[in-house]
Amino acid sequence: MMLFLADFSVIRPEPGLLIWTTLIFLLFWGLMGKFAFKPIQNALKEREQDIQNSLDSAKRAKEEISSLQSHNENLLKQAAEERAAILKEAKEAKESIISEARERAKEEAQKIVQAAKIEIEHQKMEMLTNVRNDIGLLSIEIAEKLIHQRLSDKQESLQLTQKLVEEIRFEN
Repeated sequence: MMLFLADFSVIRPEPGLLIWTTLIFLLFWGLMGKFAFKPIQNALKEREQDIQNSLDSAKRAKEEISSLQSHNENLLKQAAEERAAILKEAKEAKESIISEARERAKEEAQKIVQAAKIEIEHQKMEMLTNVRNDIGLLSIEIAEKLIHQRLSDKQESLQLTQKLVEEIRFEN
């Protein structure tokens, strides 16, 4: 058991801890992919399609009405700005989701490490209790053997008994 504690290192985690951490991260990533990334991606595709439709409309208007060329240029500028703003918002949302996922993974790893430390401390205390119990039992067995050996001589046994009786009388 002491060898296990000597080999333990936070820098070099156990394979079980690594497997569980990886499994939890993959599960979390899968859930995020299903419930967060796909809706965001679909919304971005819809917005991109809307922007593309706006750009196509602007091109047709330019071809149809050459006299309103300056007006069409303003529409194209607005559409480009809107597209840039949408792409910027999407990039910020992506970065936010990734940072949240990293923080959650760090928190889970810390929880797992803390639980392992607590379990190690419990096992250490249990081992110490067992060692103390074994030492106590061994001491009792040694005392029994010494008393048995000491009391094997009848004369010595009688003298010890009389001495103890006298000591008890003086105490009362």
